[in-house]
Amino acid sequence: NAETWGILLSKMKAAVVEKLGSVEIKEGVPVPPLKKGQARVRVHYCGLNFADALMVAGQYQVKPKLPFIAGSEIAGEVIELGDGVTNLRVGDRVFGMTSGGLAEQAVAHASTLMPIPPSLDYAQAASFPIVYGTSHLALVHRANLKEGQTLLVLGAGGGVGAAAVQIGKALGATVIAAASSEEKLALAKRMGADHLINYSTENIRDKVKEFCGTHAAVDVLYDPVGGSLFEDAFRTLKWGGCLLVIGFASGTIPKLATNLCLVKNLTVHGIFWGSYFQNDPQTVMMSLGDLASMLERKQITPFASQVYPLSRAAEALESLVKRLAKGKVVVQCHAESTQADPMRYIQSKL
Repeated sequence: NAETWGILLSKMKAAVVEKLGSVEIKEGVPVPPLKKGQARVRVHYCGLNFADALMVAGQYQVKPKLPFIAGSEIAGEVIELGDGVTNLRVGDRVFGMTSGGLAEQAVAHASTLMPIPPSLDYAQAASFPIVYGTSHLALVHRANLKEGQTLLVLGAGGGVGAAAVQIGKALGATVIAAASSEEKLALAKRMGADHLINYSTENIRDKVKEFCGTHAAVDVLYDPVGGSLFEDAFRTLKWGGCLLVIGFASGTIPKLATNLCLVKNLTVHGIFWGSYFQNDPQTVMMSLGDLASMLERKQITPFASQVYPLSRAAEALESLVKRLAKGKVVVQCHAESTQADPMRYIQSKL
């Protein structure tokens, strides 16, 4: 049972980074020590994000000391509690944020772990915190997206982009989804997108004009991609529009034409969700509460579109770097965990 796991397991399997740019799956890794205020979690699934790949490469703003265990988004069951923890019990199903998530066990501060809603399985829960948390904070608390407004989502076939599409539709916006392939656009369509742009073969500004009657029709631009797409997408913003800088999956940080910000009275917001826990925890908890309500109303449904075993964690991370991933990528950290069905939710939307 859960209590036995917390006592008996002193070694584990984990995805370890001993040198930057390389992930190795190692057996016999010592389990992390449990400190006051922490909980030990038997990790069923670990959700992956582009930031995890950057961290492995040593290119992220947070640079852990080598060696370290990759992964930061977990879902599993509580198997041991540190001193002073009162909000959790052994056996609770939880999800949340920590370091060292790509392992059979992880420890996390109890305040960063939340109960998994009954409607979600472990794989769905591991797909939830970062991508939905980032998108909700960006669209609701920063952009103040309103019903009837137009939202343009770049990278709409990725995890964070697909979440933005769902949340945008839940808020009543008209959502234009842009992605690099027809397969990714099909996913965005299933998430509820109203219009689709394949930016590998189509011009973003021309397609926006086709959909909306003018090149500058977008109220909110959600950009986790950056790179060469940025300029054309940025010019689709209407007077008083809002740019949300989410990330740079293209690998290139674009230059911002600040003269257009002046002429069009544009607002630019950068969104780094993880920093809210240190700087504004009240807002992030309010956001998560709103998301829980959206889940209950079935306005959003997290899903794991690509599932890898822990033995293939390096391959999973590489799929993010090469922008091959469609939707959310998760890693199954225990072979006996209930196998996720990546198509269950997607097919339900057809």
